[in-house]
Amino acid sequence: MTLSRWLPYPLLTLALVVMWLLLNSFSIGHILLGSVIAIGASRVMVALKPEPVRIGSWSAVVRLSLTLIYDILRSNIAVASIVLRGRRSAHTAGFIVIPLELRHPMGLALLSCILTSTPGTAWLEYRAANGRLLLHVLDLYDEQAWIDLIKNRYERLLMEIFE
Repeated sequence: MTLSRWLPYPLLTLALVVMWLLLNSFSIGHILLGSVIAIGASRVMVALKPEPVRIGSWSAVVRLSLTLIYDILRSNIAVASIVLRGRRSAHTAGFIVIPLELRHPMGLALLSCILTSTPGTAWLEYRAANGRLLLHVLDLYDEQAWIDLIKNRYERLLMEIFE
């Protein structure tokens, strides 16, 4: 048996072990259990047969990462402010439809993770037939501003990375 048969996705396996250890205590038992789970998950990925991902621009990956860190911090502060103020704010939650040009499955998956992990927004639905995204926003003050933000800050960089 070759190493690639046991570890078909070594980076995935390593990332899962590290994540397991970050979520649990660091001990020999957790290293072993996390490794077994990570190897199993890596081998399950073979059955899914994911397409290899080619990164178009590594500088766009760095820019997206820095933008995302900044936006998540800023969103945490904004959501905390809304929660602490209570209902005194004039802003209300709402739904918006965003027309996306991004079609790469990995780019769309990453965009859904970005929008859902950013406090105050939640990816609800994507219609591949027309490229429309339904997004829930906690503080919907200007619909066009949100559309511009998603398209210019995230979609543009994801298209640079994946398409």
